Amino acid sequence: MVQLLQVHGSENRFFILDQTQLKTQLTDAELSSLAIEICDENTGILNGADGVLVINDPKDKNCLGQMRVINADGSEAKMCGNGLRTVSRYLSEKFQQDSFSVETIETNLHVEKYPDLANNVPAFSVEISPISFKAEDLPFKYNDMSEMINQKIPEFLPGYTFTAIAVPNPHLISFVDEVDPEDLGSLGKYLNDPNPYFPEGVNVSFASILDNNKLFVQTYERGVGFTNACGTGMSATSLAFALLHPADFDENKEINVRNPGGMVKTKITLNDPKETSQIHLIGNATFTHTIELEEKDLHQLNFDDIKVEDTGEENDYQEFVKQVVK
Repeated sequence: MVQLLQVHGSENRFFILDQTQLKTQLTDAELSSLAIEICDENTGILNGADGVLVINDPKDKNCLGQMRVINADGSEAKMCGNGLRTVSRYLSEKFQQDSFSVETIETNLHVEKYPDLANNVPAFSVEISPISFKAEDLPFKYNDMSEMINQKIPEFLPGYTFTAIAVPNPHLISFVDEVDPEDLGSLGKYLNDPNPYFPEGVNVSFASILDNNKLFVQTYERGVGFTNACGTGMSATSLAFALLHPADFDENKEINVRNPGGMVKTKITLNDPKETSQIHLIGNATFTHTIELEEKDLHQLNFDDIKVEDTGEENDYQEFVKQVVK
């Protein structure tokens, strides 16, 4: 039997597949097909998810495991901050370690177990890097700009200013008085369909400053669409906030970032040059369900005979969210 987990970080939902438990690991094509099949909100398992987090043996012996992120549309993302927290918890429990590194496509990232956010709401702090503002790293093309920092781009939305940061996923960020999901959705779709500005698409986040070190962030995610939360999006937005709004930012304190799925914390350390700044993302790592099936059925995408068990953790997470939004 093979076990999948349904998990979430701030209701950014995923399935975890530990390939090291398989007799025959899935090919890249099989992983893409698996994500498309089980993540569909209408026909997938447990109302679907935003992607599949694949755990492999690390190539670097200094890491406990390797994480790959397969989006719901079958494409692969470079990183996922919310997903990394859940993978960190899985590896932590598997190997009984609370501080270690996880291998990702771009780099090895340090992660640590964090005190529970509430009763039965486990949490992890994860490093988000590398950071780049360079046009070629996102990539984007606009009027020969080498960086896009707090720039008005009327072709996107008149009157808005935009900042582009790769962490390493590409993000386009705008600070607004109030998030308008309709504007966010239309811009997100435009910049993730074929367009002249972001040839590989981009995650688009709108953010409102609620108070000192307090933000609300909503993201239209590349390869997914609207999500309850985007870990790298909240991380990139927190860095942009620290750079552009110093009067509202206290580097000695964590930033509280609310999102449609709950709340996370970020810790920003600004450095010069700005690409050497440090970002840590802190939030829940919730396991909602275990799913058991035969390995042959996994390869054949046959989910007619699966065993699903509810962990009960979601109820405790929702109680935590109620306290947060009071």
